[in-house]
Amino acid sequence: MDETAYKAAVTRAFDRAAAHYDRMGVEFFTPMGRRLVELAAPAPGNRVLDVGCGRGAALFPAASLVGPEGSVLGIDIAPAMIEEARREAERQGAVNVELRTMDGERPELPPRSLDLVLGSYSVIFLPDAPAALARYAELLRDGGRIAFTSPVFTDDTFPFLPPVFTDLIPRSLLRSLPPEWQPEALQRRFNSWLGRVADLRRTMEKAGFTEVEVVDEPVELVAVSGEAWVDWSHTQGMRLLWTHLPEEESARLSTRLISALDAMRDGDEPLTIDTPVRFVTAVVRR
Repeated sequence: MDETAYKAAVTRAFDRAAAHYDRMGVEFFTPMGRRLVELAAPAPGNRVLDVGCGRGAALFPAASLVGPEGSVLGIDIAPAMIEEARREAERQGAVNVELRTMDGERPELPPRSLDLVLGSYSVIFLPDAPAALARYAELLRDGGRIAFTSPVFTDDTFPFLPPVFTDLIPRSLLRSLPPEWQPEALQRRFNSWLGRVADLRRTMEKAGFTEVEVVDEPVELVAVSGEAWVDWSHTQGMRLLWTHLPEEESARLSTRLISALDAMRDGDEPLTIDTPVRFVTAVVRR
């Protein structure tokens, strides 16, 4: 993988998506971020780093718990995401929040200066996430913690989406993706250390963590309609597929998904899909 090109593409994509990220009639990242913070349980006065903070799904719940004596630094590679989060911090009057544009893979921060590192659907997508985990361990004081989320990766489901989409998205369409995003490449990259709990624990321990806890829980993805979900999917991970599909294929897939998702709704009620999420927490002991 060309890391420079990959990070430039990610930055462009999230800059474009920033204004609508986790909006557009769909909720997923916000409740997932809240749950991550609940499990991480930052204490009053803690110093927290939120890697890939986006618009603040985990950032603001953490800021409310650490209180005025604590601080939360949100970093994101996309400047537009940082600007959106900064506007929200001003709106909330969150004076204990700081925001910086920064590469989450190599955060330029003093060693042993943090109590908690958070990463909600962010850390795992770094080009070399296991190496980044070791750097986070160095940023944490003795007894400091990390908490992050990941999809529950399996060999038979569509990458990054709930299992229901395995039957809704023809696997033949995945051949339109770049080589590094083909299912086989994704399985080598993610399943090799995230798919099995034992492998994940070994990776965390090698990075310098102990007391590794792995909890799989469903997070409700709620969309006002099938069309809202399809529009939203252009602003998150599935955007890679939409971007590379020929126009006719894209239109057919959009129609197929809207019809199938609306059929899952109970009348005019919103679409609700339980989405498996892996919550990982660990501690640094020196």
